[in-house]
Amino acid sequence: MAPVERWFEDLTVGAVFEYGDYEMTQAEIIEFAKKYDPQYFHTDPETAKASNFGGLIASGWNTAAAVMRMLVDHHLSPASSMGSPGIDELRWLKPVRPGDRLRLRITVEEATPSRSKPDRGVVKSLTEALNQDGDVVLSMRGMTMLRRRPAP
Repeated sequence: MAPVERWFEDLTVGAVFEYGDYEMTQAEIIEFAKKYDPQYFHTDPETAKASNFGGLIASGWNTAAAVMRMLVDHHLSPASSMGSPGIDELRWLKPVRPGDRLRLRITVEEATPSRSKPDRGVVKSLTEALNQDGDVVLSMRGMTMLRRRPAP
């Protein structure tokens, strides 16, 4: 699903956007973990029962990847997105388990036009992933470079 066309000027401080419905399946959790984070509580449902988590959980990096997917599918506009210089903070606040359904809440915290390149600006946002119960499972503060709206 392509996001709406959105420019730097559309992301004003205080604006809140909510999107998505992403199911974390057991198969995805195990496949991701076997490749990138092969700790037993991410790869082995039976052994994970004896962990401090009491069962299989998604790697935080798997959750972050799902968040990135939802950002691309719903929020970042191909017309204006110019990438990101990075994130300042990433927190995994609650375990994500098979069957959890995630959605995003993005709150714009700063929007700064570039002084040296007037065709763009940088937006700093708090991005939160919430599960089906409304619990925040991941939060991150990141930056996005965006083109400014072209003159008519």
